[in-house]
Amino acid sequence: MEDNIIVRPATAADAHYAETITTEMAESAKARGTGIAQRSPEYIKLKIEEGKSVIAITRHGTWVGFCYIEAWEHEKYVANSGLIVSPPFRKSGVATEIKRKVFELSRKKYPNAKIFGLTTGLAVMKINSDLGYEPVTYSELTTDEEFWKGCRSCVNFDILTSKQRKNCMCTAMLFDPVEDAKKKAETVKTVVTVDGELEHHRKREFKGNFKLFERWVRFKQFVLLKGWKKKQIEDGKKPTLMSFLFFW
Repeated sequence: MEDNIIVRPATAADAHYAETITTEMAESAKARGTGIAQRSPEYIKLKIEEGKSVIAITRHGTWVGFCYIEAWEHEKYVANSGLIVSPPFRKSGVATEIKRKVFELSRKKYPNAKIFGLTTGLAVMKINSDLGYEPVTYSELTTDEEFWKGCRSCVNFDILTSKQRKNCMCTAMLFDPVEDAKKKAETVKTVVTVDGELEHHRKREFKGNFKLFERWVRFKQFVLLKGWKKKQIEDGKKPTLMSFLFFW
């Protein structure tokens, strides 16, 4: 990441960036052919003023990136949503730093909450896995209807509903603080061999197998899209080109 970029929790003084942020969110979704929960500048301002967001700017005040926090089911679940980076600063490492900062902020504000995310982006999945997230089924996410309403603006919403909200093009990932604590306690196990030597065995972790996971994600998306296309044809509907565009 460039030295002149500052990534920090947003403050009320950053509220004037809200319109720029929402405009870039919409443009990015349009360019990639994907859907996101549409947010208004007023909503982004609220998140900034509540201290529930992270912003990246240059030392000269140019907006670089943003992400915010949403809590569901009486703070039982937390989502880090709306990650966006200005085009000139993409592939600079700033997205990773924003995700790390918003994760830290989420853990500080909601230490007992499960942190989750839904994404089709392999880059985001890689960042999440490095932070300790694990891929999970949709049944392990929040059941709050307000969260799922956000999927209505996604081009893949028909797939989600056809699967009774049990699966979709997005991959669900979850950080469970209780399970994470257990994993850390069990990560290294010391054993005594038959020769009396000490050996340290490290349990295999998901983030060490990301290439295999990446292949699984692509296969899952292929199967879901193929099944949805077949159903559309059977129902006499013509699948749109936009429906075939997602992160590859």
